[in-house]
Amino acid sequence: METDCGSWSPFYNGVLKGTPILLKLLNKYDIKASFFLTGEMAGLFPEIGKEIFANKHDIGCHSLYHETVGDPIFEIPGNKPLLEEEVYNRLKIATEIIKKNVGIAPKTFRSPRLWGSTTVVNALERLEYSADASYPLYFYEKQLQPYHPSKNNWLEKGEMKILEIPNFADLTVKSKDKYGRDRDQWPLYRTKSAGHLMKHIKNYIDFLENKNFIKVLCFYFHPWEFIEMPRRFDYGEGTVIPKYFLIKNCGKYALQEFEKLIIELLNIDSIFISSLDLASKYEW
Repeated sequence: METDCGSWSPFYNGVLKGTPILLKLLNKYDIKASFFLTGEMAGLFPEIGKEIFANKHDIGCHSLYHETVGDPIFEIPGNKPLLEEEVYNRLKIATEIIKKNVGIAPKTFRSPRLWGSTTVVNALERLEYSADASYPLYFYEKQLQPYHPSKNNWLEKGEMKILEIPNFADLTVKSKDKYGRDRDQWPLYRTKSAGHLMKHIKNYIDFLENKNFIKVLCFYFHPWEFIEMPRRFDYGEGTVIPKYFLIKNCGKYALQEFEKLIIELLNIDSIFISSLDLASKYEW
């Protein structure tokens, strides 16, 4: 629940127009999801946050703005991460804004771009969050299942109460990208197709099966993907032209393939569960 194309614009057209479309589709299949709101979004559009909550979805936090709160993985023009000393207060303010405007304190979190950190999970623990869905499996590769992280290193298992949920990536793919991004799930369902993504899902399910691991696959999407996105954003003192894959097939095709993906997952007996529900039920 962020600005259009992440940090590349200041606009919230996706939140305004894409959220109702997304809610309708999720309700059609009785799926409960986690909606991660930026604090700014919750303050500007409290009625949307309240509608999400009324539909019995998780209300989560996605930082104050769409900003780098953790450890950056690759270069983003004009992007500077928060100082470690800033993280706790930033997340505290975002949490309070969401609680004030939506009526419930968020208990689940996702770092923008999946750029989490040890500082972030410790801040979330202090703020009594239950789950963090920030671990990018495509990059770190190690934790294949949800786990409770170490307070000294979020990438290792430890004794923290918060549940860290890895974001699914197909590790059976030999990556040609130095960061492993071509193994990630997103945004294959719309830049390719739901069927293409399902091949990677089945690859990874078999991969986990062979290791006798529980099969938990965390997916992520954005409301702005379900409306058409412009090729360029003109505002302030310049123009931003995102890489084409960021806006490719946003709108009707994305919605069509997202529904196909849901049906395909149901056909292999998948159970849909929100991150907060997972945190309450998961045993490790």
